[in-house]
Amino acid sequence: MNGPRRSTVLRGRAVQAAAIALFGLTADAAFASAEDETARPKRTGRQLFIETCAACHAADGRGHSRSRLGFDVTPPDFTDPDFASREPHADWVGIARNGGPSRGFSEIMPSFRDALSMEELDAVVAYIKSLHDDDRWPPGEFNLPRPLVTGKAYLEDEVVFQAAMTDDADGRDKVTGKIVYEQRFGSLNMWEVVLPFGWNEGITNPLASSSPRWSANIGDAALAVKRNFHHDVGAGSILSGTAELILPTGDQTSGLGKGTFVFEPFLTYGQILPADFFLQAQAGLELPFQRPKAENEVFLRLALGRSINFKPWGRTWSPMVELLTAKELVSGERIVLDIVPQVQVTLNKRQHIMFNIGVRMPLNQTTGRSATGMIYLIWDWFDGAFLDGW
Repeated sequence: MNGPRRSTVLRGRAVQAAAIALFGLTADAAFASAEDETARPKRTGRQLFIETCAACHAADGRGHSRSRLGFDVTPPDFTDPDFASREPHADWVGIARNGGPSRGFSEIMPSFRDALSMEELDAVVAYIKSLHDDDRWPPGEFNLPRPLVTGKAYLEDEVVFQAAMTDDADGRDKVTGKIVYEQRFGSLNMWEVVLPFGWNEGITNPLASSSPRWSANIGDAALAVKRNFHHDVGAGSILSGTAELILPTGDQTSGLGKGTFVFEPFLTYGQILPADFFLQAQAGLELPFQRPKAENEVFLRLALGRSINFKPWGRTWSPMVELLTAKELVSGERIVLDIVPQVQVTLNKRQHIMFNIGVRMPLNQTTGRSATGMIYLIWDWFDGAFLDGW
């Protein structure tokens, strides 16, 4: 979920780049006999790159021109950290092993599962990813599945469409949603725009008709800036901070606005756990500019989940459960607790279109609060157009 110019191929997923890099593998290397493999000393990642990739990507990894190569796409610059840091190591290995079509990329990239061992694929991908030599960029290993409510610490280039349906205290249905646009800039920063909206069921003239009529309204828009403070692949941890300003653009009568500016600072933390489990946490404050219209509030959100692939490098399923707590900083107010079971799934081969469905259920303070069905659809636009990779 930034300014630098990107060509079409740079918008493609980083795994395609690794695939094209391996396209230069020679027939001799692909079909070497077992006896020759045994006799030959183990090659380093750099040696594999020079022997199999440099014909397309040059010895320094910056890539040759299309006119020289005769390809319709320009090889990416592996020394550009904005490109090379985006995707996790395992995804690069997957496309190199299984070929471009396995992840919705070009068929010019064949499978090399019979040409290079997994150890050799790991070595050459590790070398390619080391060429950018800039550790400030958080690596793609931290791009954990996005929960429905809890924020993420990873910096995104994506669009999110989110919706929720519930009923109010009078039993009338209410649909709320938001469109979120996120874009990275620099190595450690991201900006975000949030545009909320909603529909409310009502009866405009109870004496004339009991038929409900829906009214549409906008909510309180928001602007935010996120910065990554810390990331450590060895420890599997990432920490970011966000400053968000919520604007009083929403309709108060329909419950979609607070009628005042609200400043919301918060921290988000991600932790990679063993066996493909992960933990994400968010803690922050809501500080309204006008106290009579809204109260100060503190919140803590936790999400625990696991990513599951039923076949290697296939569609990813991520069941998660969130625990949401919030408390207005007013004497006598109790903590409000909710739980949100949910599951995210990648929809296409490229895995840059994702869907999540879940239910937000109150655990206490249930008077006037009912279960809320929630969904979102994510388009990670850096990895390609919406219709790419299916």
